[in-house]
Amino acid sequence: MLALPLRALSLTALLFSAWLAACGPAMAAMSADDFVAAMQQSRPYIRIGEKRLDGENAKISEAGGKRFLTWDTGKGWIQLEIETLADADLHLQFRFLPIVGGPLIIAVSDVSGWGFELPLAPQEYISGVFERVVDGPQEESWKPGLTTAMDLHGQRVRVKVRYTVSAYAPFYLSSENYGLSVDGTWPGVFDFGKTDRDKIAVEFEGPQLGFRFISGSPMRIVRTHSQLAGPVIVPPKWAFGPWRWREENDNKRRYYDGTVAKTPYNTSVAEDILMLQAFDIPLSAYWIDRPWGPGPRGYDDFEWDPERFPNAQGMIDWLNKNNIAPMVWIAPFVMGEMADYAEQHDYYLQSKSWSNNPRQVLMDFSNTEASRWWGENGPAKLARQGIKGFNMDCADGEKLRDDPDLHTADGRSYRENYNDYPRQYVKAAHDAVQPVLGDDFVLLPRAQYTGSSRYGAMWAGDTGGSEWGLRSAIIALLRSSLMGYPVWGSDTGGYHAADFNQKVLTRWLGFSAFTPIMEVGPTVSRGIWDLPDEPHYNPEVIAALRFYSTIKTELIDYSHAAAIKANRHGTPIAKPLFLVYPGEPRAWQEWSTYLYGDDLLVSPVWKVDETQHSVWLPPGDNWVDLWTGKIHSGGQQLEVPAPLHQVPVFLKQGSDLQLPNFEALWRDSLEIARKHPDLALQQENEDW
Repeated sequence: MLALPLRALSLTALLFSAWLAACGPAMAAMSADDFVAAMQQSRPYIRIGEKRLDGENAKISEAGGKRFLTWDTGKGWIQLEIETLADADLHLQFRFLPIVGGPLIIAVSDVSGWGFELPLAPQEYISGVFERVVDGPQEESWKPGLTTAMDLHGQRVRVKVRYTVSAYAPFYLSSENYGLSVDGTWPGVFDFGKTDRDKIAVEFEGPQLGFRFISGSPMRIVRTHSQLAGPVIVPPKWAFGPWRWREENDNKRRYYDGTVAKTPYNTSVAEDILMLQAFDIPLSAYWIDRPWGPGPRGYDDFEWDPERFPNAQGMIDWLNKNNIAPMVWIAPFVMGEMADYAEQHDYYLQSKSWSNNPRQVLMDFSNTEASRWWGENGPAKLARQGIKGFNMDCADGEKLRDDPDLHTADGRSYRENYNDYPRQYVKAAHDAVQPVLGDDFVLLPRAQYTGSSRYGAMWAGDTGGSEWGLRSAIIALLRSSLMGYPVWGSDTGGYHAADFNQKVLTRWLGFSAFTPIMEVGPTVSRGIWDLPDEPHYNPEVIAALRFYSTIKTELIDYSHAAAIKANRHGTPIAKPLFLVYPGEPRAWQEWSTYLYGDDLLVSPVWKVDETQHSVWLPPGDNWVDLWTGKIHSGGQQLEVPAPLHQVPVFLKQGSDLQLPNFEALWRDSLEIARKHPDLALQQENEDW
C-alpha cells in the first residue's frame, strides 16, 4: 500500500483514516464502529430547492442489528441507517425524518438532494466515475498540454451522462483501500478536493441517498462493484477480433483506384473486403454506419436504402458466408412511418432536435410496450436478416432532456430517468435480439451507466484524432475498466476528420489490438489504402493494420477467456497496474502501462514523434519483450525503441499464450503491403 500522509484532521477523521490505512493488501474489514465515528464528522445536509439545511449534533442509536446516526436540522432530522453486510462492507441510507405532532414544516417529498463529506489525504489517489480525462466539454479531455491522467484528485466531476464520451458510474476507488458506490440514477457531484483540499464532497439529487462502502484491496473493490452493477456480458468470440467501418459507405461506380466496380453490393463494403483479402488482413466484423436506410438522415423505418445498398440481403449473406459478422448503426429514436406510429401510441419522450431534424422521435424505454414494439420492428427485424451487431448511438445528452417536471411512462421524472436511459436502451435491444440470435451478437453503445454492462460492450464515443485524443483513449480504457465496463473499444485513429493523422492512426492501431474491441474506423470514410493525406497509399500504415489485425486475431481466445473472468469474478480485462501491484508506488504512477489479461504487459506510445519509450516492469516475474525475444527481470525501468509501428508489449515468462514472432510478422506485413492489389482480378475471382 502507498504511504499517504494525512493533513491535520479532527480526531474522528483520523480514526477513519486509521481504518483506511488498516485495510491494505491484507483486506481487513471496516468495522461499523470506525465508520460511525467518522460519519459523525461528515457534515450531512439536505437540499430543499435552492436552500440547504445542515445537520448538527449527531446522536448514535442501534436497533434491529443496525446502527443509526441522527442529526438535527431544526426543521426535522437527517438519519443515516448503517447496515453491516455479510462481506464486511457497509450499506448506508440517508433519510429525512419530519417533525411529528406539530405543524409540518418540511415534508419528505420536499427533499431534493443530499450531501456529506469525507476526509481526503494530500497524496490520495482517486479514480473511476467517468471515462473523460477531465470534466467539461469532451474536447477538454484531449486538449494539448493536459497533464491530468487517471488520478481525479483535485477535480470536481458531475455525475451526469454527457455526449459523446459518455461512460459514467457513480463509483470511485481510493488508494486508501476503499470504494464508494452510490445507489440510483439521480445526477450528482463528486468533489475530490477541488473546493476544499482536505475533503471529498459528495452531493446527489433525490428524496433519499443510499450508497455502499467497499473495503479491501483495489482489485477486491473493483471486482465487488463490477459484480454489483453487472455481471458484465460476454460477447461471442468473433467480437474480440478486428472490425472495420466507415462513417459513410458510398456506392460509387468505381473503386478507389479507378477499377470499374462489378459487385452486386455496396461498392465501399466490397472494396474493403476485397482489399483486406488481398493483403491477407483478417476481419471478424464489418459495421455499416448511418446512412444505410432511406429518408433525410438515412435511418427511416429500419429499412435498407436500395440505391446505397442494392441487394442488402445478399450483402449480409455474403459477409456471413465469409465469417464476417455484419453490424449496423442504430439510435434510440425512430424516423419515417415508425415516428408517426410512436407518437400516435405515446411511445416517446420529448427530446432535443439532432442535426436540425425534428422528426426524430425518441423512444420511451420505460414503457414496456414501447420497448417491445421498437425491439421487434427494429433490432430483431435486422437480426432475422443476419445482422449480428449493433452500434448504438445517441443515448446521452445529444437527444435527452432532463426536465424535472416531465415524466416517463413509469412515472419517473426526466431528471431521474436521464442517467438510466443508456441502460434502458441497450436492454431493450438485448431483449429483442437474444431470442433471434441466442448469444451470437454484440451490442456496442457509447453511453453507459450502472447496469448497462449486463447487456452490451461499449465504444468510447467521438474521440479526437490527434495524439492527445489517443492519450485520452488510453485513460478511457482504464477508467472504464475500474467502473465495470471492461469490454471496451475506441474509434481507431479518432473520429473527427479534421484531426486525421496517419502517424496517430498507426500508433492507435497498436493500442487497439490490445483492447477488448478493435474497431478500425472511420478513417475519413476512406480505405486504409486511400488515405486523405500524402502518401495516400502508405505501405507502413497498411502493414500496421495487417500486423495488428493478425495479432488481434491470435488473441481472440485469450481475450474471450478474460471476458469470461470479468463476467464471473468482476476482474477487468485491461488492468491498471495498481490493481495488481497496489503495494508498488510505481504502479500508481505508470498510468499508461497496463496488463491485458493476466499475462501481457502493454505500454502504448501516444506521442507520434517519440523514438524511445520508458516502461516499468512489475516485480515478481520475468518479462519477455515480444519484439526482441529478450527476457527482462521485473522491478526495473526499461528503455525500449519506439518506432511508429511498434507498441511495447511484454509477455509474462511461463505463460501458455503463444503469439507469432513480432519482427517476422512485421517484415512479412510490410512486404505484402508494398504490392498494390489488382482489384479487377480480385473481384473477378470473388464468389459473390
